[in-house]
Amino acid sequence: MTGERPLVVAVDETVLDEILRVAAVAGCELDRAPDLTAASGHWARAPLVVLDEEAARLPPAWPRRRGVLLVCKGSPGPETWEHAFRVGAERVISLPDEETALAGAFADVVETPAEQPGLVLGVVGGRGGGGASVFAAMLALVADRDPGGALLLDCDPLGGGQDVLVGLEKTPGARWPDVQLSGRVSVSSLAAKLPQRRHGGGSLPVLACGREGEGPTVESLSAILSAGRRAGRTVVCDLPRTLGEAAEEAVTRADLVVLVVPLEIRACVAAKKVLRLLSNRTARIGLVTCGRSKSPVVEMAALLGPRILTAMLPERGLWRSVERGEFPARATGPLAKAAEEVLKAARAEARAAAR
Repeated sequence: MTGERPLVVAVDETVLDEILRVAAVAGCELDRAPDLTAASGHWARAPLVVLDEEAARLPPAWPRRRGVLLVCKGSPGPETWEHAFRVGAERVISLPDEETALAGAFADVVETPAEQPGLVLGVVGGRGGGGASVFAAMLALVADRDPGGALLLDCDPLGGGQDVLVGLEKTPGARWPDVQLSGRVSVSSLAAKLPQRRHGGGSLPVLACGREGEGPTVESLSAILSAGRRAGRTVVCDLPRTLGEAAEEAVTRADLVVLVVPLEIRACVAAKKVLRLLSNRTARIGLVTCGRSKSPVVEMAALLGPRILTAMLPERGLWRSVERGEFPARATGPLAKAAEEVLKAARAEARAAAR
């Protein structure tokens, strides 16, 4: 035993199996002891101690400590509370009803909440093929240079796939059909299972839609957004223009939703319809215009309502690179610069909201 993992002392095999399953979902490795006597050398050092009722019948002969949980099957009875008092348990957790609380305790051991919560950013295209997915990918790459890191979520099951866009379509790893989560999860454990796009500042985890199967469920997406925020990561969601339940969850939870609008008359007309859908869910919306155009179209984009976060000029060779399957990794240029501006604006809004 290392003393750095939670200590589990469970005599009931059924309860032990449930504890192990919940810990695995939270990405938490455990140390185990058959009884409290065998656990004596690890009682004080473990960051968390989880006991079942059988193990708690004989209280330890050493001093009480913080961070002790008593797990029971079904609703706790009077004897359960007596056992909890004798071992100094901070909380009694009944399974399966309070599984989320146990998962949360394990997740907090794996990933201590960051001093600064992470950001949730949504990116939506004003029209189809307008570059929103490309912008979302670059936004996540730029955010991943920060100490907290980032996570790119592909939330459009009918899109071409963010893994294809960033060159990870042949890289092993989990996609949305493989991810079924709820409650408290560890974002670092999830990231370790995902394909990752290497870049100068590190390695960006990407959770893409599979070639087959459904996209994100509301429960899984909600769990990941909460985990990312708790861990201090920036979670970038590439969203469809037609919002389903999962996309609506992301829009509602986002610190900022970015609407990418090409400077074209038809794109501005289409963006107005998308904006109407978004405005029903959030007021935290900003525009990124892209391309060159004459002043009437620029004025038309400005009249859409939300403030323009940045005006992105065309990037030479960008679309040829995308079509060749070579996602641009340039740390400079209009695309990267626009992503930096949006990230800066999102952080400013999050700070203002926290005051």
